[in-house]
Amino acid sequence: MGDRERLCAAASEVFGWPELRAEQLDAMEQVLAGRDVFVVLPTGAGKSAVYQVPGVLLDGLVVVVSPLIALQRDQVAALRGAGASMAVLVNSGQSEGDNARAWEAVESGEARYLFVSPEQLANPEVLDRLGKPALFVVDEAHCVSAWGHDFRPDYLRLAGAVERIGRPPVLALTATAGTTVREDVITHLGMDDPAVVAIGFDRPNLSLEVRMFTSDDDKRRAVLGWVREAPRPGLVYVATRKDAARYAEELGAEPFHAGMGAAERERVQDAFMGGSTDLVVATSAFGMGIDKPDVRFVAHASAPGSLDAYYQEIGRAGRDGDPARGVLFYRSQDLGLQRFLQSRHVDRDDLLALAAFVGERPGQRVTELTRGFGSSRRKVTTGVNLLERVGAVVVERARFRLVVEPARAADLAV
Repeated sequence: MGDRERLCAAASEVFGWPELRAEQLDAMEQVLAGRDVFVVLPTGAGKSAVYQVPGVLLDGLVVVVSPLIALQRDQVAALRGAGASMAVLVNSGQSEGDNARAWEAVESGEARYLFVSPEQLANPEVLDRLGKPALFVVDEAHCVSAWGHDFRPDYLRLAGAVERIGRPPVLALTATAGTTVREDVITHLGMDDPAVVAIGFDRPNLSLEVRMFTSDDDKRRAVLGWVREAPRPGLVYVATRKDAARYAEELGAEPFHAGMGAAERERVQDAFMGGSTDLVVATSAFGMGIDKPDVRFVAHASAPGSLDAYYQEIGRAGRDGDPARGVLFYRSQDLGLQRFLQSRHVDRDDLLALAAFVGERPGQRVTELTRGFGSSRRKVTTGVNLLERVGAVVVERARFRLVVEPARAADLAV
């Protein structure tokens, strides 16, 4: 029996899927062949199946790096519900006893899939317990680019983790990754000549519309009027926390943004998923792992941060295949606001000082650099990530080394 036949049989017998899409099979075949694979499939096209089905046939553990605990739980529940081989997760959100039982299942060979966060893989003890997995999966792989250079730098260290555990094949999965993001992810994961499987993003049931305005007041009135009449459930995306609170109050909706406490954010997300609230006004902090099938619209009250972000956000509408709408309320000044919000500007003198400090102390980690440089960890992390991105610094096993003159490094990064 060939690989395609084995894959189709596993999909049917274990998961109850009578058929697989051609692009899924193409990617799965490459996984079974032991190649690194980069997969870009639109929302609803079955990205998770690309590691789930081969995982039944591979001889060893499948490690899945997933960005959010809630998303990990959903993925584990889906695998267990399908009757697949045992899936477990290890994270800070569950008890020590639950984590211990998960590790016992991994070490006994009972567990087939292990879900972890990138931060856990920064722990050498965790890496030692993994042995050599059969497959290393990075779900929502665009986060390597979108988050790794900002507030989750452990995404940038996954390549080192892969080497530490014996360099298993790497599978990167995302619903959206333009050429620049794709190259960034492949570079930072250290992928070796990956097979790339990508298809178009057309969603025939999702209609898109742009409404243009010259004044902010006119745009706000239009957003409020349109959303009040639109069929729900729905999501309204805004650029700032202030707008999230303001629009939510005027629409009688729930706000959601990163400035809220974790318990409150979880309450809003659960209310939306469970149907007790049918409208959320949110910044881009909301949405990762949201798989609610009946969202009827996604409205943007301001221009999103990028085309990739826009696709991710409108992709949360119409997952049930029924008609849904994506409406962008736009004025040209919105783009200036996004440029300001996304800026990672670091003063050139600060970058020059940091580059010189890294040059004087090659081989140090972020913690050591932060302690010696006398600045915040966030500022040092942002600085060295910028220096790495422009090729002024190289990273080996989470240790930084300057490879150009400090002044040149600062010029490249600003």
